[in-house]
Amino acid sequence: MTTKAEPTDDGFHVFDTTLRDGAQREGINLTVADKLTIARHLDDFGVGYIEGGWPGANPRDTEFFSRAQQEITFRNAQLVAFGATRKAGGKAADDPQVQALLDSGAPVITLVAKSHDRHVELALRTTLEENLEMVRDTVSHLRAQGRRVFVDCEHFFDGYRANAAYAKAVVRAAHEAGAEVVILCDTNGGMLPAQVQAVVHTVLADTGARLGIHAQDDTGCAVANTLAAVDAGATHVQCTANGYGERVGNANLFPVVAALELKYGKRVLPDGALAEMTRISHAIAEVVNLTPSTHQPYVGVSAFAHKAGLHASAIKVDPDLYQHIDPERVGNTMRMLVSDMAGRASIELKGKELGVDLGDDRELVGRVVARVKERELKGYTYEAADASFELLLRAEVEGGPRSYFQVESWRAIVEDRPDGSHANEATVKLWAKGERKVATAEGNGPVNALDRALRVALEQIYPQLAKLELVDYKVRILEGRTGTDSTTRVLITTADGDGDWSTVGVAENVIAASWQALEDAYTFGLLRAGVQPAQ
Repeated sequence: MTTKAEPTDDGFHVFDTTLRDGAQREGINLTVADKLTIARHLDDFGVGYIEGGWPGANPRDTEFFSRAQQEITFRNAQLVAFGATRKAGGKAADDPQVQALLDSGAPVITLVAKSHDRHVELALRTTLEENLEMVRDTVSHLRAQGRRVFVDCEHFFDGYRANAAYAKAVVRAAHEAGAEVVILCDTNGGMLPAQVQAVVHTVLADTGARLGIHAQDDTGCAVANTLAAVDAGATHVQCTANGYGERVGNANLFPVVAALELKYGKRVLPDGALAEMTRISHAIAEVVNLTPSTHQPYVGVSAFAHKAGLHASAIKVDPDLYQHIDPERVGNTMRMLVSDMAGRASIELKGKELGVDLGDDRELVGRVVARVKERELKGYTYEAADASFELLLRAEVEGGPRSYFQVESWRAIVEDRPDGSHANEATVKLWAKGERKVATAEGNGPVNALDRALRVALEQIYPQLAKLELVDYKVRILEGRTGTDSTTRVLITTADGDGDWSTVGVAENVIAASWQALEDAYTFGLLRAGVQPAQ
């Protein structure tokens, strides 16, 4: 493991604990390979410190530190090992857990220490003075071994409320023993920004220690609490990628860093790193196997999406009128959503986004607006189906729909067998490039059978379709007289290895709605492949 001995600018710390605290989120179960991959992403992003886990307490974390020494060359970050102060009544030099921290090879060690008097007495089952000695002894020992030491004061804010004098005594003990930073932890996540700011300001003045903040998000205020601590003088922020963490999560690394860089004017990342933020956020989400939050600040796909016609009209004049930053600064993009709320400006901007020249044709734009509103009244949704909208838009611009094939008929059969099994078969009859094709296929459902039959019929004529894969399928029952006699909307997402697109179908039954979405999906796939429509 190659890592810098000291950071080039130690004035402000961005400390990531995704691999330790973030991994405690329900549904996340990281392998060692996952942790190594995430560590590389975080280093690429430019955080100063990456907390890798608790060596000695967790075999997987022990292996991570061992492999990191051999497999990762850190360019921006220093690796941090997490552990606890020595046990009561012992010596740090003899404590195997403390030795495991040293054996990890990490240049920085974060110790968790009790700062709430009741936790000391009830959880550690020791005296308040012995707890202070545990902090002093462990910090001093690790410092003597040449390691940098940070101390997390667990439950600090609750402890401060119960016994402020003792909570501050723990901070002093850590600071005087050689801890570079003492982190005030809102472990239960119950604090509010004004409270955090007041406590941090007082503790900073009373102890003289360098302070950090670790905020959980149980009140939805973790990012705000983190920034409030910075306002009060904290120069070390602990966060997790995408806000992952126990219960509802931790302070989200990306909004915190974006606020520090763009709102506070602090340089906390290497040059150019902020523009990688959206990519890094989504890459980490892929590793942990969680769908990226579409509405996450700065990096969500909806963070700079505009739907209202009033917004679109203003954005057409100046995007800054309805955007607090240029999305490109964080690696994101502005999106125009097309819906029944759309006005002329929305359509014009969306056309520009899709590369369709509307030529300032007000009549044409008016027809598109009317067509969208008419279709959405029937249940179509174009904000979630850009590909279907682009086909609609091109049909108006080009004087008719793109025609790669003409369907003569299709049918789907579901057979219920005596043994309880089901057989699904579909037949598609169509014309393409002057040839009549009839194809039959089976599938694990009627829609899958239709998809396969359509593919069999078309791939002989359009081999480009071999790359297509249906990757998502959603059904929603819209308003109707009864549940089984209602209008059905189907959204299909298709991919070709270079990207994906979504299409929509609406009908009185799910099979017909699915067929519409499939037709659009294949038509758009051929459009993307640069295939010219059949004459």
